[in-house]
Amino acid sequence: MLDGRVAICTGSGRGVGGEVAKLMAAHGAKVVINDPGTSGSGEGSDQTPAQETVDQIKAAGGEAVANYGSVAKFDDCLAMVSQAREAFGGLHIVFNAAGILRDKMFHNMFPEDWQAVIDVHLTGHFNINRAAINLFREQNYGRMIMVSSTSGLLGNIGQCNYGAAKLGIVALARIVAMENAARGITVNVICPSADTRMTRSVPTPKDPQAAALREERLRRSRADAIAPLCVFLASEQASNVNGQVFHQRAGELSLYGHMRPVRTVHRHGGWTPETVAEFAIPALAPQFTPFDTRGVHAGLPME
Repeated sequence: MLDGRVAICTGSGRGVGGEVAKLMAAHGAKVVINDPGTSGSGEGSDQTPAQETVDQIKAAGGEAVANYGSVAKFDDCLAMVSQAREAFGGLHIVFNAAGILRDKMFHNMFPEDWQAVIDVHLTGHFNINRAAINLFREQNYGRMIMVSSTSGLLGNIGQCNYGAAKLGIVALARIVAMENAARGITVNVICPSADTRMTRSVPTPKDPQAAALREERLRRSRADAIAPLCVFLASEQASNVNGQVFHQRAGELSLYGHMRPVRTVHRHGGWTPETVAEFAIPALAPQFTPFDTRGVHAGLPME
């Protein structure tokens, strides 16, 4: 499905990123395996994860090279694009799974915890895709697959930095898709639920029933289950799929809707606080979504 294509897969030393990179290579893509090998919270570095994925791809008969840069640095992303062109003669696909977590309740979060997560996730998505976009526009072809989370779409306690970044990625993807559709470029978002190092770092719910449900869902949610959707979105066959948001957990694949008004009220002459209370809120109230403060890990959609 990807014969003759070249891909950059960030955060692909392990987890979902590694499985996507390996399946892309199995379907013919030549892949730049990017992973700086940091801890789950973004500290340190280790070249082993990226090199292990490269070795696995080569052992299976594919082609890959390692890259150890950070998506949080624009110059590193420019270097990834240059490496893809020098090693394999071009670039057609960007898949960005690079991510870290620094989970804390909002009232305990330090600015550095906020900024580090925003830098890797939201700014990282800007950096790697911005580094590739003009090449894609010149060749009138490109596939961008961005990675969000239901923690952004639905919310999750202790993840205001991560959730804010992940919802921002959805807006970024939507606008980049709008701007480049006429150039043969598609931009889509996946929200994967999978049993990975990053998911396992999220604290287990205190409620025993919720904890057991989470453990069962993780057990069934292998990281490699996400890869087929990504390979399809990276292919020519996905030319009519653009600006969409998917969620996948094991064999369950969902398409999310975009924000739209669910109910509107109008008052000639405008509103006062009193008329909002008397008329607007009662009219809108049937459309209010029940607010579940347990978060998405408590038994609603995962990760």
